[in-house]
Amino acid sequence: MAMHHYLRLSFILLFVITSCFCIYFIIKKRRNRKAPKLLSAEKYRSSMIDRMTEISSNDSFFNIWPYVSELKAAKILSKKIKESELVHKVYRNSTEDFEHILLATEKENHFVEVVVDRNKKKAMGYLFLDL
Repeated sequence: MAMHHYLRLSFILLFVITSCFCIYFIIKKRRNRKAPKLLSAEKYRSSMIDRMTEISSNDSFFNIWPYVSELKAAKILSKKIKESELVHKVYRNSTEDFEHILLATEKENHFVEVVVDRNKKKAMGYLFLDL
């Protein structure tokens, strides 16, 4: 065989090996994707300091929509519910450290409650409520 055949085969082999590595790392990254966290009862109780007062959803500083997208991707929330009907109520504790955002589900009186830490400016997790 001529030299250019060996060169061509080595490039093809290099391409195949590189492609396999890329596919491996893409699959590994997809498996390690973080899903929204289900809160334990202890963490939930620790966020309910003193009285919880209802506030309007416009007063909530936290941008909930990226977290809602994660909940929908994890199939915790239904994609059928319109965003305008999703936020049912928002509560804030008396120390103003935590917000509890009730999100509507397809079942009546069933909610997904998202607990937001206002100091860290991130969602702590979610909890299912059956009222």
